[in-house]
Amino acid sequence: MDRELKEEELQDLYAWIDTIPLSRPKRHITRDFSDGVMAAEVVKHFFPKLVDLHNYIPANSTQQKLSNWNLLNRQDTFFTVFSKLNFHVCEDTVKKIVLSNVGVVEPVLSALKEKLDKKVEQTTNNDLEYYDTKYQEKLQTEYRQTEAKHLAQITEEQMKKHEKSRLKNGKPQQQVQFYSDMDPTLRLILQEKEQAVMALQETVEILQMKVNRLEHLVHLKDIRIDDLTRHLETYKTKGHTQ
Repeated sequence: MDRELKEEELQDLYAWIDTIPLSRPKRHITRDFSDGVMAAEVVKHFFPKLVDLHNYIPANSTQQKLSNWNLLNRQDTFFTVFSKLNFHVCEDTVKKIVLSNVGVVEPVLSALKEKLDKKVEQTTNNDLEYYDTKYQEKLQTEYRQTEAKHLAQITEEQMKKHEKSRLKNGKPQQQVQFYSDMDPTLRLILQEKEQAVMALQETVEILQMKVNRLEHLVHLKDIRIDDLTRHLETYKTKGHTQ
């Protein structure tokens, strides 16, 4: 799970995730899966009876994110999600996922996909209860409930951010009042736009990191070329001397 996926493997993984109905819009995979909730939803999509989404709380806090992932990893009698798939994510990797370290969650999801595909292939007719449509209907209800809680949490956080900004910049109270009195639909649209901006900013940061790495590689190659050039000139000088 620590290996870096090739571009073709990444595209296949993203396409696979897009086929799965999730409770939140898929914007940035590193952040989307950091709290473990969507990973639980992926498993539940294939094996509805294996996961109880009420046990997984959408979160921004590191502690709750770790709690969600640890619950997926548990191997006791009552909570056996990943262990049922013969799958486990090591503690160090979980911490990196929770901290939204770039490039960590993709190999984990790829390995999870392999385990799910294998489990589906091994499923016999006696195990078809996993695919009972009533569980799919229940799943959709849980999706809506989870989304509503998440939106409420976002609204509260945005209000706090605007209040802090007002106190810091000395903006008039009327601006905060205007935001709080805004039509809920417009407020959600605004929040979605803000989330989109955040995702784009993260993408820019990732691309900048790649550019910096490429520039570093080019610099190393230039140093190597200069070194080889000096050796060649030294060799030519010795040849002329002899």
